[in-house]
Amino acid sequence: MVDYSISTRGIVTSEPKDGRPSWSLQDLKVREPKEDELLVRVVASGVCHTDLVISMAPPEMGNYPKVLGHEGSGIVEKVGSKISHAKDGDFVLLSFDYCGKDSCYNCSSETPGYCPEFMMLNIACHPAIFQGQDGSATAGHFFGQSSFANYAIVKGTSALNVTGSVNEEELKLFAPFGCGFQTGAGAVTELANATGKDQIAVFGLGGVGMVALMAAKIRGCRTIIAVDRVQSRLEVAKSVGATHTIDTSGFQNLEEDLARAIKDISPLGTNISIDTTGVLDIVKAGVQALSPRGQMILIGIMYGLTLPVDLSDLLASGKSIRGCIEGNVKPQKFIPQMIQWYREGKLPIEKLIKHYPVDNFEQALGDMHTGATIKPILLW
Repeated sequence: MVDYSISTRGIVTSEPKDGRPSWSLQDLKVREPKEDELLVRVVASGVCHTDLVISMAPPEMGNYPKVLGHEGSGIVEKVGSKISHAKDGDFVLLSFDYCGKDSCYNCSSETPGYCPEFMMLNIACHPAIFQGQDGSATAGHFFGQSSFANYAIVKGTSALNVTGSVNEEELKLFAPFGCGFQTGAGAVTELANATGKDQIAVFGLGGVGMVALMAAKIRGCRTIIAVDRVQSRLEVAKSVGATHTIDTSGFQNLEEDLARAIKDISPLGTNISIDTTGVLDIVKAGVQALSPRGQMILIGIMYGLTLPVDLSDLLASGKSIRGCIEGNVKPQKFIPQMIQWYREGKLPIEKLIKHYPVDNFEQALGDMHTGATIKPILLW
């Protein structure tokens, strides 16, 4: 019999209604941690676009009701018998789960975002982690954490111990390092391996895109183009590294107008283009505006979309189109690097963040949707 002895509050995601996510803050119980898990008192949870996308999954795929949240930070309350890298009272940043087997090519190559078990471990929430007030099962372990709760059962692989290097106030700032921020930074520094010779365009200026701009500045890219339709975000982009901005809000033909605007700035095309929007016409424009041997890196979620590609052009130009999961990084190595960049003033994430008490989560979602807030973080 499962022991649901720990009281918590959590944002429960139910089946979508009227084409919109259905979230509600509820009183819950959470079970005790197993041998490879930790009980974490969550301090802060970043809100990511992925949380909204998964909230819209059809009922047959959604495993509703469930608790989402995958950019958590907090303090360890209890550890399972097989956990050796953390103890009660330690500070942790939470990231994604992976199998970690020596026999897994990608885990052993320090690119665990491509672990064959990634979808099962991170997207397919596990049943009966939480219990509703009526005794009903509520799924959890989203990205090994489900940190939209003030107490979360966290997989050992998902927890990075930052005790001694991060204080409690910084836990509230660094929560998004576990997904969105490491994705944007890693796409530039690890996957694209940008250098001072490169000209780079970033499409979409949410948290992922903004940190990609910061990483491009860290790498010294000679041209850094920020693309969005929200003027306030373009202004922030200038302050974090963009050398040029493109406002797409007035474009009549998004694909052609955007490709032309990029070429006006970089006549030979960009060496690196990063899409965080998932908008097909933007991706087409990005490919069209690549220089020979340029890389088009896809981060935005595009379920079911097909990109028509002239293969002879790829052959002749050496262009590449690449997917990017979690920045192509191992969190245990890359998150400390991001913390160091922050300490050096190279990663000014405070310009992107706004904190909200968890009771105001609906305001956080609304501000994220309108662009008023770039990266909302919920405080528990």
